[in-house]
Amino acid sequence: MSNPLRVLVIDDEPAIRRFLRTSLTAQGYSLLEAEDGETGLAMLQRNAVDVLVLDLGLPGISGLDVLKNLRDGHSSVPVIVLSSRDDEIGKVTALDMGADDYVTKPFGMDELLARIRAAVRHKLQQEGEKPLFKIGNFTVDLVRRIVTVRGQEVKLTPREYDLLRVLVAHAGKVLTHKLLLREVWGSETDVQYLRIYIRTLRQKIEASPEQPQLIQTEQGVGYRLKAAD
Repeated sequence: MSNPLRVLVIDDEPAIRRFLRTSLTAQGYSLLEAEDGETGLAMLQRNAVDVLVLDLGLPGISGLDVLKNLRDGHSSVPVIVLSSRDDEIGKVTALDMGADDYVTKPFGMDELLARIRAAVRHKLQQEGEKPLFKIGNFTVDLVRRIVTVRGQEVKLTPREYDLLRVLVAHAGKVLTHKLLLREVWGSETDVQYLRIYIRTLRQKIEASPEQPQLIQTEQGVGYRLKAAD
């Protein structure tokens, strides 16, 4: 039997920790808990953790400071941040600092579990990147740089392909406007350029561009490519 994935939850709300303890343990995860950032960082130094669930609104060291400490120390542990509904700036900042995903309080357990699975899968893909990406009848051959939809090759401009390649490399993970602009354009260009290219990409690869299933919009944050099959 394989070892259970170990999740560290850093949250100062006892009710949230209790809810996560019950729900994650029932799903077969091994759980560690901390009620503040200092304790959480100490636990991360002592324990091997597969996923960190991190509240942004912590007493003392903030969630963003915990995240900065981790990434400055070159830790690659996947981080799912918990944010309040009105803290859009906080979650965008966290994603730009290296968080892998976020859920907004109040959240459903199914949503958090999906985010945890996607973050773990993404880390494994990064450690052994696959040359062929496939979702249903949509395929990207990263070696030959060929994109097909329903068996037919789709012609993309170099910029469209560069944008798609970044989305594919991080499939299942939300990417902020800032990150995409930096990766594709090399600088923080006007976000309107990004919106235009996302729209043209959707027109070429989505069955219904007005109701996209592949490239999903994260309102006010960025975009997420659906995870591979």
